[in-house]
Amino acid sequence: MGGQACILYGGSEFSRDIDFSIGIDTKNISAIKKALKCLKAETIFVPPLGKQVLRRGHACHFRCNAEGVEGLRIDMMAKMRGCSDFEQLWERRSIVKLPEIGEMGILSLPDLIQAKKTQREKDWPMIRRLIETDVTQGYRKAGKEKIVFWLMECRTPVLLMEIARKNAALCKSLIPTRPLLKAVLNQNVEEIESLLMQEESAERKKDREYWLPLKKELEQWRLGRKS
Repeated sequence: MGGQACILYGGSEFSRDIDFSIGIDTKNISAIKKALKCLKAETIFVPPLGKQVLRRGHACHFRCNAEGVEGLRIDMMAKMRGCSDFEQLWERRSIVKLPEIGEMGILSLPDLIQAKKTQREKDWPMIRRLIETDVTQGYRKAGKEKIVFWLMECRTPVLLMEIARKNAALCKSLIPTRPLLKAVLNQNVEEIESLLMQEESAERKKDREYWLPLKKELEQWRLGRKS
């Protein structure tokens, strides 16, 4: 669901870790523990893997030591701010085929975009690149659902204005949900850029507020482990 998914969608975010969105039923947790054992993975931060901490929204982190994956970091989450629950994410997943691996499920692009709306500086340029790539690859065959997605999520003024110009009525209907589309229809680049920054700032603030109580819990666990 993280950098590796971005690579598969053409966003090119290379990293030495893999992020997973996981279901937290007992059977799945048991299967995950077996897989981690095969990878000789050790817990590297608090909290340890468990249904309750995952349900709260925490991430569980591991470092692999098995041959061929030495040093690979694995991060797992079951709940992400602003995202649907795992069952819905799974239903909407995209399937990709990888050489020597086979089929693999990754977050759908809309869900990946939502998951990337964090307080981290690096995530926002990635959102922009992911949408730009999606528009470039799919513009000619895009249906209404895809165009709505672009109008609601695109962060590139020139692209937004072009999409809006060709879909003015649809764009106008979405203004109550995304107010900056009014500036897009007016072709006001300076205002669009300002409103995009306001959108980003608002989302980053929401993410900081979401993580504040979770960070306090993490600090309590760290202190408890040291004592």
